[in-house]
Amino acid sequence: MRLLLAEDEKSLSKAIATILLKNNYSVDAVYDGEEALSYLDMGNYDAAILDIMMPKLDGISVLKRIRGQGNSIPVL
Repeated sequence: MRLLLAEDEKSLSKAIATILLKNNYSVDAVYDGEEALSYLDMGNYDAAILDIMMPKLDGISVLKRIRGQGNSIPVL
């Protein structure tokens, strides 16, 4: 399963990604909302994990934009 992890705190992002990788997930980590949107537009992800408070664009705004584009990917 391929996941997008959007978390601006790099140490937390690294810890979450490590846990997911050890549980056989493929993880791409990004550090702001604009980057998350870019990756979601270009990549084929099975799910996304979005931090609410991120630079440039918050997680709720990212979710609203992808839903507005018709993307029904599961999001935490």
